[in-house]
Amino acid sequence: MDKFTNSAWFMRIVAFALAALLFISINFEMESDKKSLGLSTAPEISTETIENVPVEVYYDRENLVVSGVPETVDVTLKGAKSLLINAKNQRDFKVYVDLSDPAISMGDRTVTFKISDLNEKLVATIDPEYAEVNVQERVTKEFSVEAEYNSSLLEEGYTAGQPTVSPQTVKITGAKDAIEQISYVKANLEISKGLNETVNSKATVKALDRDLNKLDVTIEPSSVAVSLKVSIPSKTVSIAPKQTGKAKDGIRITSISVDPKEVTLFGSETSLEKIDEINLPVNISKIDGDTELELDLNKPDSVQKMSLGKAQVKIRTEKVDVDEENAEPVVEEEEPETEQKQEEQVVEEKPEPEEEDEPAAIESKTFSNIQIVPVGIRDDQDAELESDVTSITLLGEADDLKKITKDDINLTVDVSNLDEGTHDVDLAVTVPEGVEWELDSKTVSVTITQKDEET
Repeated sequence: MDKFTNSAWFMRIVAFALAALLFISINFEMESDKKSLGLSTAPEISTETIENVPVEVYYDRENLVVSGVPETVDVTLKGAKSLLINAKNQRDFKVYVDLSDPAISMGDRTVTFKISDLNEKLVATIDPEYAEVNVQERVTKEFSVEAEYNSSLLEEGYTAGQPTVSPQTVKITGAKDAIEQISYVKANLEISKGLNETVNSKATVKALDRDLNKLDVTIEPSSVAVSLKVSIPSKTVSIAPKQTGKAKDGIRITSISVDPKEVTLFGSETSLEKIDEINLPVNISKIDGDTELELDLNKPDSVQKMSLGKAQVKIRTEKVDVDEENAEPVVEEEEPETEQKQEEQVVEEKPEPEEEDEPAAIESKTFSNIQIVPVGIRDDQDAELESDVTSITLLGEADDLKKITKDDINLTVDVSNLDEGTHDVDLAVTVPEGVEWELDSKTVSVTITQKDEET
């Protein structure tokens, strides 16, 4: 055995085997390294454009204002497809403009876009390559806000007061040149056509130059509350019942009365000036006796609206003999009167004393917990009464009072023209005819609040 291992051929075979193993091992490691580096095959080179990449601007934001830098740019990348896909999906690179040098001068300048955090094996091209920017001193100034609206959108006959703004001033920050160009600070209240009620809304604030061009500045707050009080002129006139038609035979109309006696008209001032009363035609041709009617009030064309649309009419009649009503007076010849006849006539003509009716005793009746009903509440408001019930005392004849129940009494409070806040408003009382009424207080405290906007 020793002889064999000491032979020259044995050593040659062993050396060859070791050399072969060493070659295979080195070649295998090189192939592994190539694969790990992606060099086993030639990589597929592609290009990919990523649009609307945000641009970051580095500068002294407390003291400077930079304008002219576009918000986004397009970036075209070139490289291995796998790297492109990853860059497009992750977007973990940044495009920026660096103006952070403290010694930077004011005015116009050209700056180049730069890119960071991009894989070094990718090549990037930015479109546009550069931007013309303006660097100005940062200035903050306080301005008064003026509200405006399109008055032609108001409904015919309605008028509006001066709109109020809250807050009345805003702080505007921007480049010094832009701040110096501000001529108007407007809050435009958007209203719809045919507006006929008070508006409380938000309006965006804009800074404008003298040519009404919008300026690129920052406004704080960006919107303000605007209130526009819209109302319509009114006039209270009497309701005048006018008899029409001919009464039936045997019926004589003794009186016609209307309740209520007045109505409030709403419209333009010029149209109201021409109206002094509202005529209410009452047709008596079908009346057979004492009657109560509810008739419609005719609204004049020039009037926008009326406080009520109907009125109660009471017609009082008496029956007369048809022949007596139609007969002509007859003149009889006078006969010589004897003394006896004259004495009889004197006796007949002597008026007999009439018994005077004793006035009916006036009594009182008190009703408690009568509901007070608010009327005219707008859709965008809430109305809260300090107390929604009260007591009322009625005065009248006992027989009349016995017939009256709570359902015959109506207490209302008109809140249609009230703005936000607390108001003392007169109570409107409706009770049966022929009785008087007394209240502990003729007014009620009403609080008007704005409804929360639905989100």
